[in-house]
Amino acid sequence: MTIHHDWDNTDAARLASLTAPKMAWFMGEATAPGVNPMPLTKRTFDVVLALLLLIPLSVVMLGVAAVLLVLQGRPIFYAAHRMRSPNQPFTQWKFRTMLCKEGDFGATGAHKAWRITPMGRFLRRSRIDELPQLVNILKGDMSFVGPRPPLREYVERFPAVYGQVLHSRPGVTGLATLIYHRHEDRILARCKSAQATEAAYYRRCLPAKLKIDLIYQRHRSLRLDLWILWHTLKIVVSRRDERPRRRRRGQVELPDGSLLHRAGSRRVKGSQG
Repeated sequence: MTIHHDWDNTDAARLASLTAPKMAWFMGEATAPGVNPMPLTKRTFDVVLALLLLIPLSVVMLGVAAVLLVLQGRPIFYAAHRMRSPNQPFTQWKFRTMLCKEGDFGATGAHKAWRITPMGRFLRRSRIDELPQLVNILKGDMSFVGPRPPLREYVERFPAVYGQVLHSRPGVTGLATLIYHRHEDRILARCKSAQATEAAYYRRCLPAKLKIDLIYQRHRSLRLDLWILWHTLKIVVSRRDERPRRRRRGQVELPDGSLLHRAGSRRVKGSQG
């Protein structure tokens, strides 16, 4: 599979016109009859890990909540309305990192940078702002690894694609987050208005992330989830946006030795030696 980066010449509206026959290139085990979109092993792993993490991290969360209450006031949490499946909305919880503004939603570009509080910058950089999502995981709305939870409007605009992407429960981190997050931030940081941010996100970021999410959906496994979690943890701890190991320019290697091409025409199988 190919992850194209020449999005200046890509029309994101093309995704909206995809039908099931034209989408056969990524259909596999995830859409086979009788396959559970949320395997029991993945759900069990999520619940056990979330409970184990809540024991020490509950103290951290209480401390962060107290600091936010003193420095920023209420509300302490940001409630984001997202979709867990094409027809099921849910409320995603985060610590609030921005000044409040009525009716705010969508991607964060340079036009919103002034609203990010000093404490919020630290919480975002360290990913501590996402700790409340442990509750979402226990409720079954999210998983540790999966596509980022989309807005309803994105799901309604690209129903065929999200119908496949959301076979996997939305995740706190994921393959698209790991590979594309830095590139997305760089693109949106140049957008000086809400209109420019929305256009850049629709035209450049969303198509790339959806392609990576479809790749994850096709090759989802506990091994791949652990690989994504490990690389995410390394980025958070080192505070470096370290990319997964590449074989050569434009390629990212997955745990099974498969190579994802950022530019090119195919997905190839490579040895791990």
